Amino acid sequence: MSDNLNLRAQIARALLPLLQHQGSLSSLLPNALDKANERDRPLMQQICYGTLRYWHRYDALASLMLRQPFHPDEMDVEILLNCALYQIEQLRTPDHAVINETVEACKQIGKPWAGKLLNAVLRRFQREREEILQLAQRLDAFKYNHPDWMLNKLKHNWPQHWEAILDANDLAPPMCLRVNRRKCDREAYLDLLQQAEIGARPGVFSSDAIYLDSAVGVEQLPMFAQGWVSVQDEAAQLAAHLLAPKSGMRILDACSAPGGKLCHLLEHNKDIEIEAVELEPRRAIRISENLDRLELSAPVKIGDASTTDWWNGELYDQILLDAPCSATGVIRRNPDIKVLRRNEDLLTLAVNQLAILSNLWDMLKPGGTLLYATCSIFSQENDRIIERFLKSHTDARFVPLNAPWGEAREFGTQLFPQPEGHDGFFYARLERMQEA
Repeated sequence: MSDNLNLRAQIARALLPLLQHQGSLSSLLPNALDKANERDRPLMQQICYGTLRYWHRYDALASLMLRQPFHPDEMDVEILLNCALYQIEQLRTPDHAVINETVEACKQIGKPWAGKLLNAVLRRFQREREEILQLAQRLDAFKYNHPDWMLNKLKHNWPQHWEAILDANDLAPPMCLRVNRRKCDREAYLDLLQQAEIGARPGVFSSDAIYLDSAVGVEQLPMFAQGWVSVQDEAAQLAAHLLAPKSGMRILDACSAPGGKLCHLLEHNKDIEIEAVELEPRRAIRISENLDRLELSAPVKIGDASTTDWWNGELYDQILLDAPCSATGVIRRNPDIKVLRRNEDLLTLAVNQLAILSNLWDMLKPGGTLLYATCSIFSQENDRIIERFLKSHTDARFVPLNAPWGEAREFGTQLFPQPEGHDGFFYARLERMQEA
């Protein structure tokens, strides 16, 4: 239990470090859920995800009812207000219950003055809801529910697609599975799901992908513990199909955590020599856990892919670089990205991406293939990185994917998040030319 705080106060306490840039939803929420009453955990998770998914919408709505913005010391109060607006507008909780609990939460976090303010704001929203919502339509933050910098960049990068991207970002994502072809084929697993009364359909682009009609806990998936299936988005599954490694190849999976692509490559061909490198020891543990569940093995090295400290000097036939990025293609799975990410982050990320790509290139055999991947939808991290790299590496050749998915760019292929399908993703294939 969390110090006898009500659910709204627990949520404010859980999300406050996030707004202070001291963690992400995925790193902070599990601990908060553990402290909550077991019966409250599903609602707590729903409110946390929903509030962050619609943060900009409710910030804009609140701005019409507040005399001045919240001070940085009042972020927990801002959380309580946005949570309440989310519940009133999108959940079935009675308005009076939301308001009463929110006022009480203000007292519990030591700010009883805020209870009076939020009570007045929320009751005004009750009374004047239609008029306030009509006024809010004039605000881009309300209409588009994204930060201004992201909205402007999307319009610039994707003048034909930006509205569809925004819409997809605000939807809950489908749950996608990857069938372990070493254990069973997709049709056989679809039969198992049908027997378990779990609605599902095959993916379109990955021959190992299955979409569930509704998300379920992994413990409900047939033979999950035995490694017959993993949870992985269809776009991420395409990496193994694009590399299609041959037996005996020496392969590197760089920036590997949590190891989904590494495991998928081994599921495709167990007779490859593959190793992983991951910067963060905590995240590297996830790689080992996934390998163990799937009864696979591969060495996992802790190291910075922009250096050679971890490398033994032996060249690779193939390198998969899933570069650290803004993760703007997976916002629907991580709605806090819209709250945490800043425009200036992209420059820092781009510098690091190019440094890692350049460093790994020297580890690739002549005639070898490097597959560059991100879960970003911004050109600054994707095709522009490849363009810059090619200008400074005369031994690199860009190889078009000619894929039946995504939008082909001059230097790569971009996938956009799809409402009932895959996440946003980018791939570019490079070949190191043989020495003359």
